[in-house]
Amino acid sequence: MASYKEIFGTNIEVLASDPANPVEGQVWYNSTDNVVKGAAATTAGAWATGGNLNTARRELGGSGTQTSSLAYGGYNGTVQSLTESYNGSTWTEVNDLNTGRLPGASTGSDNTNALMSGGNTGGGGISNVETWNGTSWTAVNTLNTGRDAGAGGGTNTATLMFGGFSSGVRTGVTESWNGSSWTEVGDLNTARLYLAGTGENNTTALAFGGSAPPATGVTESYNGTSWTEVADLNTSRDALAGAGGSNTSALAFGGGAAVPITGATELWNGTSWSEDTDLSTGRQYIAGDGTTASAIAFGGGDPTYSAATEEWTGPGSPLIQTFTDS
Repeated sequence: MASYKEIFGTNIEVLASDPANPVEGQVWYNSTDNVVKGAAATTAGAWATGGNLNTARRELGGSGTQTSSLAYGGYNGTVQSLTESYNGSTWTEVNDLNTGRLPGASTGSDNTNALMSGGNTGGGGISNVETWNGTSWTAVNTLNTGRDAGAGGGTNTATLMFGGFSSGVRTGVTESWNGSSWTEVGDLNTARLYLAGTGENNTTALAFGGSAPPATGVTESYNGTSWTEVADLNTSRDALAGAGGSNTSALAFGGGAAVPITGATELWNGTSWSEDTDLSTGRQYIAGDGTTASAIAFGGGDPTYSAATEEWTGPGSPLIQTFTDS
């Protein structure tokens, strides 16, 4: 039988720890663990346990990436203003929101910037908006239409906020944020609350799920001017979360409310949704962020409150495996 060197022209690397970004097919000997390891491409995505939030809660905001995330606001018997920052392994409490609230629309690219729009302080939807600079929250110009249970996509300087519950009515109102003020643009075709959304900025977004009522799988894509209905989620639900950077690539996970609580996870490729690996623990009123390749889900739960964090590795990503002779 040919040796590894005869086949590949080189010896197996000896490393004290696993490489940070292994590529598919890479093999090495971990001298600390005394085992041979390699990187293989996953055929399906997978969720793995991450560090717990310090404060369990549901209906919280979340933005950022799997290794640089922010969790803020929420509810665990009382309305919360708590903010926590995630570094890829642990959550650390940082400065609170100025106005505690549950569920507003949350956007931002990492744990140094975020935008929290609208929400509910316990007496109905509000128009308050706050921006995070990596250290503290600052109140900025308010929404034109106060509401809670809406969704958003983008950054803290270019956000699209859509849907929600305003003055006792489900709404499809959409507003665009340019870093200083809000402008109303084209409404969603299906007014709903407790929906999820993703987007790169205020000119591209994807809105999916929510309660119309009942819980729906309706998905709409925004092109900078108007919304167009596209293919539905396979599992209709509200109180779900989403991740992804555009209207052509998104991840939907969790939810329930009007249907049994679910951990269902679906991938959007710009045309249709495909079912993938479920969350380890199904949850509704959950938060999350990241991309279709690397995402994070945290909090949620009903009637209990969850502090659990799960980290997503998308299909096709390198997965480290240990080789044995058995």
